[in-house]
Amino acid sequence: MADIKVGFYSGDHGDGEPFDGVLGVLGHAFSPQSGRFHLDAAETWAIDLGSEKAMDAVDLESVMTHEIGHVLGLAHSSVQEAVMYPSLSPRTKKVNLRLDDVKGVQALYGSNPDFKMNSLLVSETSNQGFVLSPKSSKWFTFILLILCLFR
Repeated sequence: MADIKVGFYSGDHGDGEPFDGVLGVLGHAFSPQSGRFHLDAAETWAIDLGSEKAMDAVDLESVMTHEIGHVLGLAHSSVQEAVMYPSLSPRTKKVNLRLDDVKGVQALYGSNPDFKMNSLLVSETSNQGFVLSPKSSKWFTFILLILCLFR
């Protein structure tokens, strides 16, 4: 049995949280142990915003990173730059973790005593956020960070 179940759905899809079409609710996920993770099939999903020309294109990696946060138990953040901020504009990529995202994970799961926050921090005042590797703009960055934080 899968721990996380991802699917694309339209409108009312039986979970009590119907999708509302283009550029409304992009996705939703349920807290730990449910593992359900739904994306709105009505969106123009983009894997590469550079090659997708639609003005209403939504970055799949950004939404997946955010929804994985919910699957892990994270709530929305009031920090606009954070991955867990509750909205994302079309044609925007937001996958770099911010201090607020990391603190949320640590509040839920604790922190690894060997983990050094400053080893990830590029600059909280820059647009780069945290960098784990040259491939930091991959949706699984969130999961990799979780693995770094566990004891």
